[in-house]
Amino acid sequence: MAGARPTVRRRRLAALLVEFREQAGKSLDDAAERIGCHRTKINRIENARLGISLGELRDLLTFYGVEDPTRVEEMVSLAQRSREPGWVQRAGLARPTYTDFIDYEGTADYIRSYQNNLIAGLLQTPDYAREVISARPSTLKLEEVDALVEARMKRQEVLQRSTPPRLCVIEAEAALRLQVGGREVMRKQLDHLEAMAGHPSVEVQVIPDRAGAHAGLAGSFVLFAFPNSMFSDVVCVEHRIGTFYMETLEETSEYTLIFDSLRSIALSPGDSLSMIARVRQEL
Repeated sequence: MAGARPTVRRRRLAALLVEFREQAGKSLDDAAERIGCHRTKINRIENARLGISLGELRDLLTFYGVEDPTRVEEMVSLAQRSREPGWVQRAGLARPTYTDFIDYEGTADYIRSYQNNLIAGLLQTPDYAREVISARPSTLKLEEVDALVEARMKRQEVLQRSTPPRLCVIEAEAALRLQVGGREVMRKQLDHLEAMAGHPSVEVQVIPDRAGAHAGLAGSFVLFAFPNSMFSDVVCVEHRIGTFYMETLEETSEYTLIFDSLRSIALSPGDSLSMIARVRQEL
């Protein structure tokens, strides 16, 4: 429905349509004239507030010069599934991928991440990431592991942009002490975490074990906020075979409260850096 909250796939479809139109040098009026509608409709489609028919989609892609069959089918698939709740992937229907998560990281202007066992992905070293990925009980080949590590490192490039997103990470002390890859890998990871905490757009806080029971015991999550006010916040929670995406105001408000609660009991950024250094020295 036109008034429904945009789903994960509709957002991605809208973002790609904007990208293709701009690359083709076409205006909103040009696109509207192509499919015989008012520019307001194109604007609403590109803001993920309105769906698009497959015929209109294929016509616009042709108009924008998108000829790669794989790319076209990706867009068609997004359009066909754009009404599905983006946060749920039912068993047997489709295996979740990184696509939506990477898209969120690339378009968010504020990222809040709570991690209870691992260092946040945007702050991982290649060796640490490799150990985490390789620890999965799967049949990943060496080249597949390499590709996943490379993808994780590419994700981190958002922090090197001229206007990077604000990244606030809260780590449980257990994440600092879990010796992923052994002492040497972990020392380098903690060195990197300390260095990234000095990045102008990054803030790192640690919840010490002595804090006791807290709102984050249920598990890790990432909360994205976007510069486009048309797009609601999104909560991402990983599970065994993928990620849940939650977008309703009730859901995102709950996780915002949880994050704020965790922030209130975490050490200050300065004291957190001292703890990171102390844990590294104890390895």
